[in-house]
Amino acid sequence: MFSNNLKKVIASIAATAALTVTPFTNSASADDYPSKPVNYIIPFNAGGESDLSARFQQASFEKIAGVPTVIQYMAGAGGAVAWSQLNGMPNDGYTIMGINIPHTILQPLQKDVGYQTDDLTPVHYFHYTPDAIFVPVDSRFTNLNDLIEYAKQNPAMVTFSGSGSNSSNNIAQVRLDEMAGITTTYIPFSGTGPAITAVLGSQVMAGFNYATSGSNYGDKLRMLAVASDERLPAFPEVPTFKELGFDLVGGAYRGVAVPASTPEAIKRQVSDIVSNINADPEFKKKMEEGGFVLTDITYDKMDEFIAAKKKEYGAAAEKLGIVAKK
Repeated sequence: MFSNNLKKVIASIAATAALTVTPFTNSASADDYPSKPVNYIIPFNAGGESDLSARFQQASFEKIAGVPTVIQYMAGAGGAVAWSQLNGMPNDGYTIMGINIPHTILQPLQKDVGYQTDDLTPVHYFHYTPDAIFVPVDSRFTNLNDLIEYAKQNPAMVTFSGSGSNSSNNIAQVRLDEMAGITTTYIPFSGTGPAITAVLGSQVMAGFNYATSGSNYGDKLRMLAVASDERLPAFPEVPTFKELGFDLVGGAYRGVAVPASTPEAIKRQVSDIVSNINADPEFKKKMEEGGFVLTDITYDKMDEFIAAKKKEYGAAAEKLGIVAKK
């Protein structure tokens, strides 16, 4: 059902990437930006979806911007190590950082992670990876309705693996329970890989994970539904939740951020570069084949977008018990 291309790309990235952050300089102005390589910090380890999408961007960056970008890593605490240090980094546009939702909304609600959501300055959100339900290919559940009917008759017996607690996967599980009038059990794992391994090994009955996982495991998995507005080009046979009667659209949104003190002109220029990369046919093809959904949330739209997401995930935080209900 799925190809192994994405798995090979991730393996190659993880095998070759350097895991150090090099020194930065702060010497350019908006007038000649960009005129030297741009340091692109990924707040996770090499080999994940944030890294993969950044690598796809890297291949188009020099063509669009006229200078290369150098990908580096600052992993820890689910991204919080890097995000908490972002505003202390050079503000000349030559230091940009990957940024994720719902991470940067839910993390500060849970505990002190060294930053608040409003401390961060995303300038462009360029894609999201939709949530999706997976089961083993030999599962009794051949479609979403099978799973829902079983869950209605067996409350809490359907177990979902997912990447992390209070994550996009967890939120999707909670929202489906509410929409379908069922009770299922969510079991968090340390990442996408272990969560999918649990599905493959029948440690759980199903997995709520990201659609991109479907590219890694050949015919071992069946995807029952995907949380996108439209069917994904990579998986045209998989229905959306919306097609099946559930208004469930979402996943992990990924973008680019800069230090808050970065000049407004450079913030807009970085956003324009990312937007132009999104329009590059080569980049678009790689992303769509991998199961990513491109978005174009530019800097001028950012306040409205973040406000809407804070409201959406604030409500989810109440349901997850992260914050008290109002």
